[in-house]
Amino acid sequence: MSLHPEVAAVTDRVISRSSAGRRAYLDLIARERDAGVHRPRLACGNLAHGFAAAGEDKATIRAGSAMNIGIVTAFNDMLSAHQPYGRYPEQMKLFAREAGVTAQVAGGVPAMCDGVTQGQRGMELSLFSRDVIALSTAVALSHGMFEAQALLGICDKIVPGLLIGALRFGHLPALFVPAGPMPSGIANKEKQRVRQLYAEGKASRDELLESEAASYHGAGTCTFYGTANSNQMMMEMMGLQLPGSSFVNPGTRLRTELTRAAVHRLAAIGWDGNGYRPLGLCVDERAIVNAAIGLLATGGSTNHAIHLPAIARAAGILFDWEDLDRLSAVVPLIARVYPNGAGDVNHFQAAGGLAFVTRTLLENGLLHGDILTVAEGGMADYTREPVLEGETLRWIDGPAESRDTAMLRPVPAPFLPDGGMRLVQGNLGRGTFKTSAVERERWTIEAPARVFEEQDDVVRAFKAGELDRDVVVVVRFQGPRANGMPELHKLTPSLAVLQDRGHRVALVTDGRMSGASGKVPAAIHVTPEALGGGPLARLRDGDIIKLCGHDGELTVKVDAADWAARAPATPREAQWGTGRELFAFMRQGADGAEQGASAMLAAAAL
Repeated sequence: MSLHPEVAAVTDRVISRSSAGRRAYLDLIARERDAGVHRPRLACGNLAHGFAAAGEDKATIRAGSAMNIGIVTAFNDMLSAHQPYGRYPEQMKLFAREAGVTAQVAGGVPAMCDGVTQGQRGMELSLFSRDVIALSTAVALSHGMFEAQALLGICDKIVPGLLIGALRFGHLPALFVPAGPMPSGIANKEKQRVRQLYAEGKASRDELLESEAASYHGAGTCTFYGTANSNQMMMEMMGLQLPGSSFVNPGTRLRTELTRAAVHRLAAIGWDGNGYRPLGLCVDERAIVNAAIGLLATGGSTNHAIHLPAIARAAGILFDWEDLDRLSAVVPLIARVYPNGAGDVNHFQAAGGLAFVTRTLLENGLLHGDILTVAEGGMADYTREPVLEGETLRWIDGPAESRDTAMLRPVPAPFLPDGGMRLVQGNLGRGTFKTSAVERERWTIEAPARVFEEQDDVVRAFKAGELDRDVVVVVRFQGPRANGMPELHKLTPSLAVLQDRGHRVALVTDGRMSGASGKVPAAIHVTPEALGGGPLARLRDGDIIKLCGHDGELTVKVDAADWAARAPATPREAQWGTGRELFAFMRQGADGAEQGASAMLAAAAL
């Protein structure tokens, strides 16, 4: 089917706006391919250092007779999603030898768990950990010892950080190697119920901990459809991961065979082969649009309203919230995965998963099917599912129909006619409203503001009964330059309780919400941020705020002269501790949320 005209128009807009930056990027990777640092150009002392501890691969690496894959790993065993990666490098070296090539761990990158730091001081490091990961990836690949990249990462900032860093080595082929989600735990509605009871003081800490431990109970990615699992979806929609590899559980034979196949495929698209597919050519404007469409169609994480522009910039591409908003208007919501539905990603996979999603989007002209992918057949290959037939891994056609229409539907019969990630704007700035997570009757909220500068103050006010009314809770000075733009998921249970009591409630903030958040209407990522005089800094308690997902409005109803005369509030002094002081230079140099909230990309003029 021909491409939907609005998808084509948005893609053309991105291409036109990106022409100079994309041309400069492609020139860079061409120069790096021809004259950059790589093994044949290393001096003998350099090369000897690089293979000194390579064991049985030493002679091959020394001779330069085969491709050497650089493994960049985000392994740690505190983060459940990444714990399985501990044994991957040794396995991948064996798989590489099967394909006649070699592999070395080029380096490790930090991998913080937002689930552990949620609501804690460490969350103020979370967003900027993406830039640290990108820088660490660049350091790992800077040795010039590698002709390909195998990227081991899953979770929130880790995949965007790995991809941003890898794109600066875009002359190298690259492939993401996932590890899969943990099996399903307790029902998500039960987990949500206990959280709200605890917020109301009706459940003990022991009861809450027991519920949480039954949800997050083993190795693998958390099973809700937050940023981590949205990352996996996007890597398939961009063709940077093997088809159907995202949501296969760890510790299974199929998972191991997919890892083997990933290494073998990387060898086949390598530096010297006929199938050479450099990362920088795979990630073009169409691939970025595909990622955005997948995000909208599946109700993915709002965090990607920040990550996608940052990833695009690393490839010389300009992508903004207007592009996302225009795509949202024509891409229907076809998946309901918790927190937007009852089932988790394991249920989503069983219902047809990404193979079905890709098929129905392609069949209805809502994806670019002709992008360059790591799979040989392009996006058509992503309509197929991996299976084991005896000892052999094969891909078979995915389902033509959903196996569970409560979870997954075709484009002509969606849950909602649009993707539900709206741009809201007005005299309070520009922000993101994930309408797909909110009941339609709550898309418009008009109520008095209650202004806070710390999320803990919101929780205290809730417990004191001060918010038991119609209210727009404003949490400001949470932007990237103020405190690193933490997620404010800690507020969700309290605000949900107020909403369940029958109040009209909304959140407005220049901070982020977790990819797992929903239910309560929220304008997040508001830019310009309050620090530096953004409009949120002028708000006062009692101001009437209107948030409307129907017409994209984010306004305060204050007389214009009164508004202009108000002096902006000033934030509390930046806090020290938990290493936050070390990130001061990143806060000071960060650009706006719509540009990707990155000091690194801003300083590099990307």
